[in-house]
Amino acid sequence: MSESARSSGAVDPFDYRGYLLEPFGPIGIISHTSNEAFVKQVNDTLYEKRLKKQQNNYSPYVNSAGYLRRDYTISATITRFATGEGKVTLNQTVRGHDIFIVTDVLSHDETFTLSGYPHFKSPDDHFRDLLRIIMAVSGKARRINVIMPFLYEGRQDHSITRESLDCAQMLKDLYNLGVANLIIFDPHDARIVNAVPLMGIELPKSAYKIISTLISKNPGLHIDKDSMMIISPDESAVSRAIFYSSMLELPLGIFYRDRDYTKVDEDGNYPVKAVHFLGDDPKGKDVLIVDDMINSGNTMIRTARYMRERGAGNIFCAAPFGLFTEGLEPFNEACAEGIIKQVYCTNLTYRPKALFETPWYVDVNMTPFVARIIDALNVDESIGNLISPIEKFDKLLGQVRIEELME
Repeated sequence: MSESARSSGAVDPFDYRGYLLEPFGPIGIISHTSNEAFVKQVNDTLYEKRLKKQQNNYSPYVNSAGYLRRDYTISATITRFATGEGKVTLNQTVRGHDIFIVTDVLSHDETFTLSGYPHFKSPDDHFRDLLRIIMAVSGKARRINVIMPFLYEGRQDHSITRESLDCAQMLKDLYNLGVANLIIFDPHDARIVNAVPLMGIELPKSAYKIISTLISKNPGLHIDKDSMMIISPDESAVSRAIFYSSMLELPLGIFYRDRDYTKVDEDGNYPVKAVHFLGDDPKGKDVLIVDDMINSGNTMIRTARYMRERGAGNIFCAAPFGLFTEGLEPFNEACAEGIIKQVYCTNLTYRPKALFETPWYVDVNMTPFVARIIDALNVDESIGNLISPIEKFDKLLGQVRIEELME
């Protein structure tokens, strides 16, 4: 690489492997479910990133065919017959493309007619449609990548006595259809990758974006061991809470459910006898409760109420996926009572419109992150720093410390 190229900021087109990096193929993004608005934002962000690289002569790939396009999306139509069966039709060519299918198996705002009656699409319906798209693309696209932020059947990742292994079978279905890369955000259990060891599976975290959004929405928030602590609402969220605690250098509190393993309730679970808290005294400290998802929200609210009763300051809740399966009223009441200040969830999955009208909800925008992953995978760049944002956390905390000193 010439000295003039170095001084101009151009990137060496040869990486450490010693050969020229080029796009795997022109990018094609297929929006699977009702996440078309999300995919449109990803498309626009990807275009802006690549346009900036071209203008700054930053990338060695800028002149590759199809590298810079205003619209990377591929139109596909899902048709339903009266019986509920379906098919997928691609409305433009995908031959030679590096295809990225973005799916949201949790969206539940779409219906189709089943034997004359409206039927809301379930995760099962969405996954079957995803397989249809993959089958329509197979044999034409150069590579197939699936971005599935919320892992379908991710909570059924192991079996306890005569139970189905749905998550493992789902992953094998994708692998057998030729999916090369699967992108999953914040899975319930990362060990699901063991089901398909030969498929490329990446597990990026949303923690950095959640924390940076929390800081931007709360100027003056003190992130230190004397002012704030991280809380795991149950034992299944401990590893996630440990990650937050480690990255932010904050004390950790854990709730532990004491179960009666001699009985089984009507839902097939062991009943909880008591809930115990292990951790420092939260009195006077702000609290961040983290989990992998907010389902009904009962666990989050119960945890927040316990913290409030023991004198905690501001209480924030954070989870990548806000499902709110029992509606928003429980959180509206908790906010009105002063138990919870804010709830942070990402835009990686469907959120009802009413959620944005609440005073306590903060939407965490992940579209730049998804666009960056697509951009990197397309040219086979390493995404290690995206998956584990340790350096970003260090930089963010350093900036917070500087601002605190300047107060």
